[in-house]
Amino acid sequence: MFNNNNNNKEEVSSKNWMDDLKNSNDFISYTTTPDEEHYYCISFFQTLVSTEIQHNQVFPILTKNLTLEELKSQIPIQQLIITTDSSIIKSKLLQGFMAIQYQNNKNECLLVNVENNFSRTIGPPLMESTTLGPQVGFVEDIDVNINLIRKKLPITDLHLKELTVGELSKTRVAVMHLSGIADEENLHTVTQRIKEIQYDHISDSSYISTMIGDNTNSIFPQSIPTERIDRAVAGLTEGKIVIVVDGSPNLILTPALIDETIIAMEDYYVNWVLATFFRLLRIFGLTLAVFITPLYVAVLTYHYELIPPQLLESLVSSRASVPFPPIIEVLFLEITIELVKEAGLRLPSKIGQTLGIVGGIVIGQAVVEAKLTSNILLIFVGLGTLASYTSAIYKFNNTIRFLRFPVILMSQFIGLLGIFMSFIFLIAHLLRLTSLGRPYLGSYPYRKTAIYDLWIRLPFSKQMKNPTNLRPNKKIRSTNDIKRPGPPSDFDE
Repeated sequence: MFNNNNNNKEEVSSKNWMDDLKNSNDFISYTTTPDEEHYYCISFFQTLVSTEIQHNQVFPILTKNLTLEELKSQIPIQQLIITTDSSIIKSKLLQGFMAIQYQNNKNECLLVNVENNFSRTIGPPLMESTTLGPQVGFVEDIDVNINLIRKKLPITDLHLKELTVGELSKTRVAVMHLSGIADEENLHTVTQRIKEIQYDHISDSSYISTMIGDNTNSIFPQSIPTERIDRAVAGLTEGKIVIVVDGSPNLILTPALIDETIIAMEDYYVNWVLATFFRLLRIFGLTLAVFITPLYVAVLTYHYELIPPQLLESLVSSRASVPFPPIIEVLFLEITIELVKEAGLRLPSKIGQTLGIVGGIVIGQAVVEAKLTSNILLIFVGLGTLASYTSAIYKFNNTIRFLRFPVILMSQFIGLLGIFMSFIFLIAHLLRLTSLGRPYLGSYPYRKTAIYDLWIRLPFSKQMKNPTNLRPNKKIRSTNDIKRPGPPSDFDE
């Protein structure tokens, strides 16, 4: 009696998964032959499977009278599962598997992976392009991305833990780290936060980075998105955790520092003196992007005495026919530039490029000729716009684009004091901000290793230690100072 009840439950379970899936028109279910003694019932989603794999590797085997166990040993495909669990059957069918049932056994299924994978061809990174270094970027396929990383780090210490996120999307998420280097506490924190995510669909890695951040209200990115293989591999070797999300070409590196937003991978492919100069130039550019137009508003509104006499005459003549106060002309021009940039991003690439160049020139010239703004301000806004894109991380560029607006308003209210207060508030926020509980500002608290490869880049022979802010288990890198012979002497034979 007990066994009969179990059999009835299994039959109901089998019918349930078939009933749940058959309402979709792309779900196919049929028997291989009308023979009552020897037949297979095959079920799959036509839009998810590869017909080539089915006809070449699976269907020829089904002409033999074999049990499911015998089929499993003869089908030349790696992922083969025999199960009676209806939830597993439905899940695998929706991932591109096909279910094979033997004769009258409606409970047990052989699941065969015949998924039809469509992936973008591997090409150069689109958002982090460089003239030097590797020209291979990640794509939207999680297996391809993991393969690219493993080829660069062919060691057993590279560990991976795969999770599924999204109530409806069932997105695959892989957490990668180097055992023996990465801090176990960081790994546990990342894994736990990803497991706690409750959301219907995860379309991109940006969802994950936002949801696992320490402060979800901060406009500063608390993890580093990258589509470059060399940046991901370098992060792993330093002790970072790398998060790979299926469907996204951008991997997540965490914990992160704000100082890393000025570090481009091309810095490691040039001399250390040049790399340091470029980093200092980026710092200057980002500072200029935030404060150049607020300084214009503050000086022209409250602090005329700070303007040199030689420049004052040019400013006065430039603004003589402008009917608006500095704050109005600055906001008008800044918002206009932002609209041109947004339109250029949303339109098709060829039209967007044309609109950005022609629109910017035409609108800028027309605004000046209409006496709505001054020539000098147009130069300042142009410099600030160019400088706002000097960061190596695109997400941080968006942060800089936003930051200038509250600083402009503060400069209008109380002049240079407003700019100084904005700077103090910004520093205070950054000091309080953390990434996985680690300080976000790399230079505070001060650590000697912070000067090796943040604002400046010392030679590789001097970078003897891993960044201590990541708390890596391995403190010393495999780096030695190579002793080179001196210049040859004229007396040497």
